[in-house]
Amino acid sequence: MDGIVLQVPVVGMAWEEFALLFITALAGGAFGAALGALPAFVFTGFVVFLGEGIAILEREIAGLDVVAAGDLATGVTGVIGFGAVTGPHIAFAGGVAASAYAGKKYPEMKPEGWDYHFGKDILYAFGTKPDILAVGAVFGVVGMLITQLANGLFINVMETTPPTDFIAVSVVATALLARLAFGYPLVGKPRGSGYLDMSLFESETPYPEAEGEKREHVGRLATEPWLPHQYEWSGVTVIGLVGGILGGYIWIQTGSIFLGYAISAMSLLFLNLGVEKIPVTHHITLVGAVGAVVFDPVAGSVVALLAAGVFGAASGLLGELTQRLFYAHSGTHVDPPAMAIALAMLGVGILALLGVLPNAGYL
Repeated sequence: MDGIVLQVPVVGMAWEEFALLFITALAGGAFGAALGALPAFVFTGFVVFLGEGIAILEREIAGLDVVAAGDLATGVTGVIGFGAVTGPHIAFAGGVAASAYAGKKYPEMKPEGWDYHFGKDILYAFGTKPDILAVGAVFGVVGMLITQLANGLFINVMETTPPTDFIAVSVVATALLARLAFGYPLVGKPRGSGYLDMSLFESETPYPEAEGEKREHVGRLATEPWLPHQYEWSGVTVIGLVGGILGGYIWIQTGSIFLGYAISAMSLLFLNLGVEKIPVTHHITLVGAVGAVVFDPVAGSVVALLAAGVFGAASGLLGELTQRLFYAHSGTHVDPPAMAIALAMLGVGILALLGVLPNAGYL
């Protein structure tokens, strides 16, 4: 999203502006708990798709002086899509924390056929249960504060570009905080031959009997990969190449870094509705678009498109690596796409600051 600052940093923010954001983040986090983390993120996709579509239209009609360039897009994509209403660090984070809380407090709510710990069920909508919505609200505010303070530190205090995507960092940080807050292992111990071993999942080995006697562990598998249909290295690499190229092409043709991300997020509606084997690709299309942005100025569009595929594959593999380390062996959701985006953009940000890359993508 060219030239748009996604969040107004807390540092230097007027009290009234901060209070407005704080109260809305409470509601946004509760909204994520009410809908469920994944449905809330699907809404992120739809809102960002709308905002980026408006941005593209604005660029086309800029000469008509119908609206100041970027005004509408900033309001939809930045303030709503990536802001306090459906921002992943607020709504999705609130939903993830709500699932973690319910996994301990209400294990009997676990749906039939769910073979993982209930704390990982980010498809589950908690409706109007007050205590669960309160958990979502608190973590929505925590997610907002992490993002605002981190961005404010770099933009206002250090007067430099943030070195990574702090929305993604916040999604990861709040998920890990939820594990600590609700008594889960921070990382968990592998029950196979190591953290990268998914063989116990492939053999459908159940959770150890002695531990499985606890209500929260009944019916779960010993190893729980993030996506049962998207964890083999070869398949992740291929979908990474494909998604990265598509994200890069969308940027080349429209100038929107986030449009591919939005399409990927919207596609998860089908996953939420039970369509099997829908791939999760928003971390792939986003980082793929960044690859195109980085290489296009120095190598042209064809090389940029190929670079987008490489960046997308790298992001997909980072997501798979991090899910094996931080997701598969504990009882709650820690988002592999957010981990992949945070790590990939940290690499891009540092290399741009060092002058190795000509720009830092959307940072």
